[in-house]
Amino acid sequence: MLPKFIKNCLWFSDTSKMNLKEDYRRIILNVLNIGSKEATDWLLKQYPKEVIKKVITERGALGELNKKSLNYWTLMFKIDKKDLIKSRF
Repeated sequence: MLPKFIKNCLWFSDTSKMNLKEDYRRIILNVLNIGSKEATDWLLKQYPKEVIKKVITERGALGELNKKSLNYWTLMFKIDKKDLIKSRF
């Protein structure tokens, strides 16, 4: 079960049906985009940093993260912007 402060980041989803392993991309992206400090601290305890970095690299520049969040998290995780996937095609 997800904590309430995480559910706030996933207001559009039925969080009772979400699974930490299966829905990790959606959880990570939404927390990074709109999560509080409490939510991001929780996220960093739930998922290895390499998994979070991979999600940012693969999905962040495709519109899944807003520009400010993408910039902040690439700096925090030391991701070179050249490594971001910018197109699905």
